[in-house]
Amino acid sequence: MTGFPDGTGRDDILGGGSRMVPVSTPSGEYRVWTKRVGNNPRLKVLLLHGGPGTTHEYLEVFESHLPDAGIEFYYYDQLGSGNSDSPDDESLWDLDRYVDEVEQVRTALGLGRSDFVLYGHSWGGLLALEYALAHQEQLRGLVVSNMMSSAPAYNIYAEQVLMPQMDQGKLAEIKQLEGDGDIDDPRFDQLVTEEFAVHHVLRLPPDQWPEPVLRAFSHLNPVIYRKMQGPSELGMSADATLAQWDRSGDLGQIDVPTLVIGAEHDTMDPGHLRAMAERLPQGRYLHCPRGSHFALYDDQATYFAGLVQFLRDLPE
Repeated sequence: MTGFPDGTGRDDILGGGSRMVPVSTPSGEYRVWTKRVGNNPRLKVLLLHGGPGTTHEYLEVFESHLPDAGIEFYYYDQLGSGNSDSPDDESLWDLDRYVDEVEQVRTALGLGRSDFVLYGHSWGGLLALEYALAHQEQLRGLVVSNMMSSAPAYNIYAEQVLMPQMDQGKLAEIKQLEGDGDIDDPRFDQLVTEEFAVHHVLRLPPDQWPEPVLRAFSHLNPVIYRKMQGPSELGMSADATLAQWDRSGDLGQIDVPTLVIGAEHDTMDPGHLRAMAERLPQGRYLHCPRGSHFALYDDQATYFAGLVQFLRDLPE
């Protein structure tokens, strides 16, 4: 099955730098949506959105910062997300297949060692780490934003640090709803938003969340998200396919300039993120003291000043 969440036809979106890129999968060939913004023959950043299963839309904030800095970047909706094809085949929601997809997109866009920087936020950061471990010879630089290198460590941080800060009665209600399989109950979303999201995902009242963020969340593919992550941002569920993912012991193998971005109020442990940067041979850490998981919005000045400086500092 293919489709676009707003009903837009494929011919309509192929313009203004947009391009449908063919990708081969074990289930056949599909197409994913990309869009170029800016023009710089020496510096091109491919953006990997989070989720898994959200869209590029919340990354539209990059348009307020990278073009003025003379940096070319590419939006990209991963297969199953946003403007890309959405096959009805859960076997495709697999980490190794996504890594192969990124490599096919890189090749189609003509990106390579002299100009290619891979940026990943949240799940996109996990995917970026995996891509670097498989294809670092293609990278000029790497950015891992708001993603720890270990899913078990992410869960421990949620359970031992973040959950004790919550109203324990409401936390128990969240867990009960989750245990009963009632995650589509509006009460579940309400509790997760009030008790967790506005403190650690995006530190703004829900009615002040930026429109691109709300749009991306409204277009979330829940099948992908629940299979790979689980029902919510409160850690990964035990049956999620990424629940045992851990690359902390492999960071020393990634020998390209790498920026790790963390935030004080993140769902991800900022201490772990700082340690990741120290383990990477060419690592650098950027801390956003006022930010959360979406520090690109709630600590925007710190976030983009540090990101742009890192990109400018990349060796030729």
